[in-house]
Amino acid sequence: MIPLYQTAHTPDYHLLRKNANRMRKEPTEAENALWKYVRSKQLGLRFYRQHIIGNYIVDLVCLEKKLIIEIDGKYHSDGGQQESDELRERTLNQYGYKVLRFTNEEVLCNMDNILCIIKNKINN
Repeated sequence: MIPLYQTAHTPDYHLLRKNANRMRKEPTEAENALWKYVRSKQLGLRFYRQHIIGNYIVDLVCLEKKLIIEIDGKYHSDGGQQESDELRERTLNQYGYKVLRFTNEEVLCNMDNILCIIKNKINN
């Protein structure tokens, strides 16, 4: 039986793992801020940071609830990036995951609301 936390099935795993490790060591300000609230089962469930799912590295994920949280910087508003994000989200949905997207500004300026949205999604 494959452990719950192993979600990568890709020939590029070693490159993805290297990138995920780097990203864990160099989080954005918003990722770091939200991580402080979801780590160590503070919301009652375990979250992972920079976790590999398929060919993607997601910002935060609760594997038990199949809930992904993405925190987007300004470049995500670019048209080409939006198309890429939509494809990524469709693929993650096909794997059975739900994706919540927040901007850096939303996380940094409205943490209470972000946590409320996450809790509601977890409980539904």
